[in-house]
Amino acid sequence: MLTSRWLKAAGVAAAITLATATAAHAAPAPDPAAESTAAVVTLRYDDSRAGGWEAAISAGVASWNANVANVKLVEAAPGTRAEIQIVATSGWPQATLGPVRPGGQARVELGSQAVTEGHDKTRIAAHELGHSLGLPDTKPGPCSQLMSGSSAGTACTNAVPNAAERSRVESFYAGGLASLVPADGRILVDAP
Repeated sequence: MLTSRWLKAAGVAAAITLATATAAHAAPAPDPAAESTAAVVTLRYDDSRAGGWEAAISAGVASWNANVANVKLVEAAPGTRAEIQIVATSGWPQATLGPVRPGGQARVELGSQAVTEGHDKTRIAAHELGHSLGLPDTKPGPCSQLMSGSSAGTACTNAVPNAAERSRVESFYAGGLASLVPADGRILVDAP
């Protein structure tokens, strides 16, 4: 009986030792949340000189953030450097064609002339941010294409990128950087 208890105890101890050793040498399980967030590029914007456009900018930023997974736009803290400078102007909206990279620089001008002619402020903000993310104009184009800009007419209020526009932006920022696609740097003016 003593022998059988001893063997049983020795067997349990061996099983515990084997389980502990296996767990100590096993590779940790991958964290899917960490993998999906590891490749997200964060771009900061400064809208401190875009008075009167705050709500439209917030809605345009929210549209992009809700529709692309690997790049996020965040408001820069006061006094910090931002990749995207957003200003209000009296002319037609215009922006630097990106894709802007972390540490890079792009400018968005939200022109009141387009609003005076009846164009939607949120669509304008989202469209101009799309330029900073690397998308050119697609004029003429339907309202369903955010980058058709003013060519979709004043009744168009769509501020959401379509599937092709989302896919293109995500390809620019694939792998966490926009390093393979050089920033264009041209200024695109969204006048009719």
